Amino acid sequence: MSTVTEWALRPALPDDVEAIAELRAVVMRPDLERLGRYDKHRVRQRLRDAYAPEHTSVVEAGGAFAGCVTLRPAEDGWWLENFLLSPGLQGRGIGSAVLHGLLARADAERATVRLIVLRGSAARRLYERHGFALEREDPIDVFLVRGPARRPVTEGLAPRTYRMGGAT
Repeated sequence: MSTVTEWALRPALPDDVEAIAELRAVVMRPDLERLGRYDKHRVRQRLRDAYAPEHTSVVEAGGAFAGCVTLRPAEDGWWLENFLLSPGLQGRGIGSAVLHGLLARADAERATVRLIVLRGSAARRLYERHGFALEREDPIDVFLVRGPARRPVTEGLAPRTYRMGGAT
């Protein structure tokens, strides 16, 4: 599979909610079905109910909607949520590049980043490659945490455009 290098993040808009909800249903379906938790309405409604465009960025690849990521403020840093990428673009380096940029920002701010991934999800390997470690788990969810790196990561950022919450 080839690597896609032309991608960008843009601030999410309220109107992006339905595209993101649909992508969430597609991306999460295999893991939710495996766990016996898939409900085609609930998977979309949970996104709609929690959607925070002010903390969300939309991933565009080749000028088209490709995914999203939310960084919600927390007491000691951020919660990384709704990190979704179109299945056809997974495995091409976009997710790693987006995550690398977000973590560079977290490191510069000395912020801890937490996230929840479904048990057995392949996404866990991506997060662990980027320094996340197990905090706790339950029968459905795995809670991962990453403290700030000693030296902020500043080189090798792949995005052509990176903008989230006012950062450029």
